[in-house]
Amino acid sequence: MNAKIAALANFSNPAVQAPAAKPPATKDGGDFAQMLMDVLKEVNGTQQQARELQTAFLTGQPVEYHDLMIALEKASTAMQLTLEVRNKLLEAYQEISRLQV
Repeated sequence: MNAKIAALANFSNPAVQAPAAKPPATKDGGDFAQMLMDVLKEVNGTQQQARELQTAFLTGQPVEYHDLMIALEKASTAMQLTLEVRNKLLEAYQEISRLQV
């Protein structure tokens, strides 16, 4: 699952290289929360970029068709991946909540 999140984090910018190894997360899980927020910001940025290109196209501004289609597909794929990660996290939470102590 971490590979999916890492792929999503670098999805919109393929030139970004994998981050260096980080120290282990603290007890409060701040690193995971920050990573999750960064991924969501990245997905949002991808969607905004696609929306801007789409608006430019619809208003008659010169836009390359292939750039528009690529941006729309990137946004769609990023959103689908984000939803799948969310679903897996919810499944894991539900499984943990069913454990008997």
